[in-house]
Amino acid sequence: MRATAAAVSGALALTALAVPTALAAPAPASDAAADVRATHDAELRKATSAQRAAAPLGLRAAAEDDGYGDTQISGVVVNGGQDVVLGTTRTRTVTVTFTVTDDSGAAWADAILWHGSAFDELDAGVLANEDEADCTATSATTADCKQTFTIDPQVDLSNQAAGTWKVEAIAQGNDGDWLQQDNTGSFAMKRYSKLTVNASPEPVKKGKTLTITGSLTRANWDTSKYAGYTKQAVKLESRPASGGSYVTGKTYTTGSGSSAGVVRTTRTADKDTCWRYSFAGTSTTPAVTSTGDCVDVR
Repeated sequence: MRATAAAVSGALALTALAVPTALAAPAPASDAAADVRATHDAELRKATSAQRAAAPLGLRAAAEDDGYGDTQISGVVVNGGQDVVLGTTRTRTVTVTFTVTDDSGAAWADAILWHGSAFDELDAGVLANEDEADCTATSATTADCKQTFTIDPQVDLSNQAAGTWKVEAIAQGNDGDWLQQDNTGSFAMKRYSKLTVNASPEPVKKGKTLTITGSLTRANWDTSKYAGYTKQAVKLESRPASGGSYVTGKTYTTGSGSSAGVVRTTRTADKDTCWRYSFAGTSTTPAVTSTGDCVDVR
């Protein structure tokens, strides 16, 4: 655990985050700082024991952003601007980049990823890193910072955690100025999806019925298995077996119950054709397209 960073550290949302003593120049004492500290202490008393027990690295939720002086945090980007997609078992390293500006230069910075309706109402997850961000000065007043997170879907995630996550960031200048912001950016955490297709029989006689079956599944972070994604729209696409681009046909809805995630339709076999299904994705699940299944019509 790192010691608190400044004399007004009672106002910090992350009371366990700090800096080496040599960098922790305290902010000037003032009535305003005392007021901020008192406000934060009051918020701490409101936090439930469950929230405190679940919070890693001593994380404590504050109701509002806080700071002192001219420190600024900007340009927050998670995973290069791409969605973070995880399956059921494999861990993934995600990078958060941001810029810290202070007239004295940046002393240190840190970030935390969180999910919930508000920073003081965390519900499905908090991801922290025991090490502070790696910051490189680009000028006397500005530094580019990078924080990495290793996410294990079997440990860190539940199905409730799928959707929009936010970034909490905190930074301090060499002169003791600091800034903590609950929501400096957002990104989507999604459950990996799979989509299959099978056209049968193969080969098929011209004029006979061809059945085209697909299955849409996605990662279940509660069970660490894949399960059918029910009542979702998928489109049937086709192209000549000789080549060319796929053309979108009708849209179908995946089944539920014993047919969870399954989609099935029929066509009259006419000529050699490749078939596939496509799914546009949702806020919790990425888009996916099956490989094509080409049928020989005789």
